[in-house]
Amino acid sequence: MSEPELIHLSAAEQARRFAAGTVSARALTSAYLARIEAVDAGLGAYLAVDAEAALARADELDAAHARGDELGPLAGVPIALKDLLVTRGLATTAGSRILVGWIPPYDGTVVARLRAAGAIVLGKLNLDEFAMGSSNESSAFGPCRNPWDRDRVPGGSSGGSAAAVASAQCAAALGTDTGGSIRQPAAFCGVVGLKPTYGRVSRYGVIAFASSLDQVGPMTRTVEDAALVLEVIAGLDPHDATSIDAPVPRYRDATAADAALAAVRGRTIGLPAEYFAGGADPDVLAAVEAAAKVYERLGAELVEVSLPHTAYALPTYYLLAPAEASSNLARYDGVRYGLRQARPGQSLADMYRETRGAGFGAEVKRRIMLGTFALRTGYYDAYYLRAQKVRRLIQSDFARAFERVDLLLSPTTPTPAFRLGEKTQDPLAMYRADIFTLGCNLAGLPGMSVPCGFTDAGLPVGMQLLAPALGEQALLGAAAAYEREVSAVDENGVPARRPPEVSP
Repeated sequence: MSEPELIHLSAAEQARRFAAGTVSARALTSAYLARIEAVDAGLGAYLAVDAEAALARADELDAAHARGDELGPLAGVPIALKDLLVTRGLATTAGSRILVGWIPPYDGTVVARLRAAGAIVLGKLNLDEFAMGSSNESSAFGPCRNPWDRDRVPGGSSGGSAAAVASAQCAAALGTDTGGSIRQPAAFCGVVGLKPTYGRVSRYGVIAFASSLDQVGPMTRTVEDAALVLEVIAGLDPHDATSIDAPVPRYRDATAADAALAAVRGRTIGLPAEYFAGGADPDVLAAVEAAAKVYERLGAELVEVSLPHTAYALPTYYLLAPAEASSNLARYDGVRYGLRQARPGQSLADMYRETRGAGFGAEVKRRIMLGTFALRTGYYDAYYLRAQKVRRLIQSDFARAFERVDLLLSPTTPTPAFRLGEKTQDPLAMYRADIFTLGCNLAGLPGMSVPCGFTDAGLPVGMQLLAPALGEQALLGAAAAYEREVSAVDENGVPARRPPEVSP
């Protein structure tokens, strides 16, 4: 198989071929590096490419394979990381000028686990600054573009991750999801995106936005790949007090044909009335409703359910997340690391003010101000505390729904990818792009976006599957059953429909 063709294989298939000795880690890595060189100038998915280290690691893995060493499940597979994950010896910026030049002295837990599993890190991916955004346009280093239409956004905040996977610039990527930042760009770019249960994956080494909401997850071209990556990164971590002490299943088993069909046949899938009540693009609704009929054909029962506090998810999120951000981002003061705006005779307060003024972008400043206001004495009870009470009501809505159904199905986003610049002057319109994904984070549940069709204009549409806490196996099984039924990928994990070739 030629190098250009290797890049379109699924991560799982690449791992199988490496283990069988039919392809080398260097060949896979070289193919992706050539792809990045050829197309990324026109997309802007990568903020940094670590070619020398990637090739050196590939050679180490090839030598280990030749010796007969036991290697991990991702051995030889080139992956990339959202630049919110700290990487030892490789610059990490969070998409912000305030961290330019910072070289972390350690790997985050998920990065360390990927390396231990044999994955090869190609580089760091573009994102909205500090993961605050829905379009990747708030990145301090320029926007990323959607591979399906370069005039449109890839979504955010994990836009670089989604675009890199969709354009075959890596076999898989990691993103983070605070209010939909894995699932929404996955839908916009036509890839699989999985947000695990809160605490299923360690947050140690993830630059914090909103600590009670942030979660790391895989972005891949196939459901099996998402299962494979999740299996590697999930599990208890003593460095993260919020990580869950529960065994990590062999998630890949849930995607096998018989297991996937069993995950659907005889199950009850709920369609939240509030998510289908209007406001979504007709092409999006048509694709998701067609996907629901596929599940019905596979033996699932479809029932309408209600999540009555859905309308409050957006204001609740935009009180809680900025409040946590205002606290988490207080550490960027120019004293310890990152940008420092210093001048002779400057007071400490002036240094703080000038450093943060120069280092943070407009969206980050907006959220810090909103969060600080919500936490002020005299306003805390009226805003932050009330938002926490509504969060509990949203959690209760999901709990009641899951007493009746096994899974929930809805659109991931109300529209397909919008045009670059279309919403930058209207923050509320931008925030509404996440209206269907926010509740999942507020409730701490696992959620997944799976490609389910295209609009008449050829833009991808994603359907969202939600499950009870620690229900990732059910999500993966149901997603795999759909993927197989509609022949979304072939036996090698190559997508049936790919973005048009992109050139700079």
